[in-house]
Amino acid sequence: MKNTALTHVHESLGAKMVPFAGYNMPVQYEGVNAEHETVRNGVGVFDVSHMGEFLLTGENALALIQKVTSNDASVLEIGKAQYSCLPNNDGGIVDDLIIYKMKENQYLLVVNASNIEKDWNWISSHNDLGVEMRDLSEEYSLLAIQGPKAIEAMQSLTSVDLSAIKYYHFEVGPFAGIENVIISATGYTGSGGFEIYCKNEEVEHVWNQVFEAGKSFGIKPVGLAARDTLRLEMGFCLYGNDINDTTSPLEAGLGWITKFTKEFTNSENLKKQKEAGVSRKLVGFEMVERGIPRHDYEIVDANGNNIGIVTSGTQAPSLGKAIGMGYVKTEFSTVDSEIFILIRDKKIAAKVVKMPFYKK
Repeated sequence: MKNTALTHVHESLGAKMVPFAGYNMPVQYEGVNAEHETVRNGVGVFDVSHMGEFLLTGENALALIQKVTSNDASVLEIGKAQYSCLPNNDGGIVDDLIIYKMKENQYLLVVNASNIEKDWNWISSHNDLGVEMRDLSEEYSLLAIQGPKAIEAMQSLTSVDLSAIKYYHFEVGPFAGIENVIISATGYTGSGGFEIYCKNEEVEHVWNQVFEAGKSFGIKPVGLAARDTLRLEMGFCLYGNDINDTTSPLEAGLGWITKFTKEFTNSENLKKQKEAGVSRKLVGFEMVERGIPRHDYEIVDANGNNIGIVTSGTQAPSLGKAIGMGYVKTEFSTVDSEIFILIRDKKIAAKVVKMPFYKK
């Protein structure tokens, strides 16, 4: 089991630690609901240093990225980030990722912790273009400082104007007395804030400074359980739950990051799928009757016929109701469609709703 550079800090704070993607990670501190509300209304900090980082450099770096990712990375400017995915050859997804344009001919790819080796091997296998690839995953730490008070709470730590960094943009500058920190207006919560990339040996200092600066704003550490409830309220996909090697980006509602203005892995087949229409779709739903949907629960119609499967589900702390995401046959995917979740062999009524579930 790997540790992050902050594992000992989480343990000293009394965090409940669990194995996640091969890392010893904090799942919660004071409790998921309290931590969730901290991020929705104030400011909270996640250690997500388990995430992977690859640096691609060279005059063909963009060409390689264009070949292996579904979105159009040619529109990126220095200081801008893009959400994308790596399609496989079979109609599914190797991983979803964020691409940062660091400088001309240099890009940082941030990938899911559980897929670091898989993604590295996949991208490497397509690198016949002489692109220099470096895996920085073991050298860099990542803090997500999230919530509506993040800008105000963190501004004292940097000369960079945090309020000027637009969503999915970033700056490289001083932060908490450390030079060359990536300050990115990204996150997985829907409540604003930043993700901070720094070296492992710097992160404990940064963490301490962040908590000092945020003290008067009620800053708190937040675990992976609240990260999951926050992202689910936004309808953000989680790899391994809502998207995987067998789900197409079009089925998953990721047509907006699938650009057929270029050729990429399996683009021809995905284009045909788009033209023919998908037979199943990832939808958001809320429970009409009492019950909490969970990953892999069956979705059925009024007659009990199987129409799909739940991919994520929870009692949503900000909404006070049970919500979920799942794949259903396309004819059941329209908003207000009546569906049923099989919970302990009972049909529990739910209805399809528009995502995000949480609206600020």
